[in-house]
Amino acid sequence: MTDSGFQLKGSVVTTILLEIQSFSLEDIVYHLKLKIEQVPYFFNQAPIIIDLSKMKRGITLEQFETLVRSVSELGLGVIGWRCDPDNFPAWKASALLPLLPASKARAIAPSANVKAEISPDVVVKTVVEERLVPQVTKVITKPIRSGQQVYAEGDLIILAQVSAGAEVLADGNIHVYGALRGRALAGVKGNTEARIFCRSLEAELVSIAGNFMLMDALQKVVWKEGAQVFLAEDSLEIAPI
Repeated sequence: MTDSGFQLKGSVVTTILLEIQSFSLEDIVYHLKLKIEQVPYFFNQAPIIIDLSKMKRGITLEQFETLVRSVSELGLGVIGWRCDPDNFPAWKASALLPLLPASKARAIAPSANVKAEISPDVVVKTVVEERLVPQVTKVITKPIRSGQQVYAEGDLIILAQVSAGAEVLADGNIHVYGALRGRALAGVKGNTEARIFCRSLEAELVSIAGNFMLMDALQKVVWKEGAQVFLAEDSLEIAPI
């Protein structure tokens, strides 16, 4: 058998979804900058999809290309775009970026407890692409370094710290027996019973089944203490342990 020199594998990728509802470049860039300033590690070089499916009015190819360029200049990597399949723009074949199909992934929206300034015409979400896999528990004994991503199909147990700039994801619960300084997303496939436990909550972002809270909000609730994160009546709750 001839050695092809490569392998094709599936993976779990956290992707930013920029949902545009009306086109105002200045407004979009301004509010996107605000989001990036809240969690710079989360957005740094992150892959992003521009979603035009909820636009109230059409957008020209020139406007779209200007938007892509502006988003890229903010340090994000635009990997594709989406639009309403019943209302494709006439210029879709001229766009240099791939047109992506609608995703079945769950969109992560902010917790109701977090009040942040955001334009009603600009929605920033996070999506986690889903795979059908059996649930197993993964145990990590070493620290998770900045830039690393760890995903568990069931529960995730980390016997060390999670550094700033690192990301841990699980379909089930996440247990961190150390400082949680990066991003932790539990119940990424919609498990609302999932929880996050850690010895010291210093996270950039925590999320349960699509509801997330950022560092600035966490600092006002529980900070640098043992904590658990869970959902109660569709609202993200942080409690000391």
